[in-house]
Amino acid sequence: MWVTSSLTKALTPTAVALGNFDGVHRGHQQVIAPVLAKKRQATQDLHSTVVTFSPHPQEFFTGKRRSLLTPIDQKVEQLERLGIEQLVLLLFDRELACLSPQEFVEQILIQQLQAQSISVGQDFCFGKQRSGKATDLQAIAANYNIPVTIVPLHTCEGDRISSSAIRQALEQGDVQRANLLLGRAYTLAGTVVTGKQIGRTIGFPTANLQLPPENFIPRQGVYAVRVVGVDNSPVAGVMNIGNRPTVSGMSQSVEIHLLDWSGDLYGKAIAVQLEKFIRPEQKFASLEELKAQIQADCEFAKSILESL
Repeated sequence: MWVTSSLTKALTPTAVALGNFDGVHRGHQQVIAPVLAKKRQATQDLHSTVVTFSPHPQEFFTGKRRSLLTPIDQKVEQLERLGIEQLVLLLFDRELACLSPQEFVEQILIQQLQAQSISVGQDFCFGKQRSGKATDLQAIAANYNIPVTIVPLHTCEGDRISSSAIRQALEQGDVQRANLLLGRAYTLAGTVVTGKQIGRTIGFPTANLQLPPENFIPRQGVYAVRVVGVDNSPVAGVMNIGNRPTVSGMSQSVEIHLLDWSGDLYGKAIAVQLEKFIRPEQKFASLEELKAQIQADCEFAKSILESL
């Protein structure tokens, strides 16, 4: 997939899905679907394109780093899996923030991206001070005979599907809920680095996962997971997110023990799919107690993963 932050290097003409798309969840997929359909129906060369913002507008205005459900590499992977050909990362700076809704449509979507069709969610806002609504986009684009699809908000079991709802579920350790809203398992992807290697001393070696700094981290505790990138198929495992209080850990780490697998993972890029929250992190009186609990966690995780 072609990824660019330069409008002059974007592939044109385009069918555009416009939004932030953090998580690329089931609601986002509905916004992207009309773009894929337009591409299939096109009689001319038309590039299915997702247009998003970097940094996130909220990060720009607050000056605070916003954690992401899908850092850029994961977002690219998910969009490519859906069939999107191009991701345009609009630089969200003062100049872009000051564009009126009319200017944004004319300068960005029409002149630069040569949009032939546009798709947005019902709650999409754009332009200076978020003054433009989805219906405004539709009205402005109509002057150029460009159709705009406004996708209604999607719900799941009565609740709106949103990035915020997924974050809240993960903060509570409700992995099943988060995965239901996402339409797939929430995944942490990174590189295996050298850790304290304490797990080896008690018979449970772990892979220490280094994540992108902007990655959203779920509730601290122990999870049943599947690990991709280790073998030909996903490998069952147990993951701990936390400070390792039993061994006087001082900083948060993400460590994974693979079940029924052994080998060297240092330097490898792996993806960890969260399936179920097992328990909160806790401090044990001794390494023997910790070892016994890890053994119990492994047996419970294996039974859970086999049942899914």
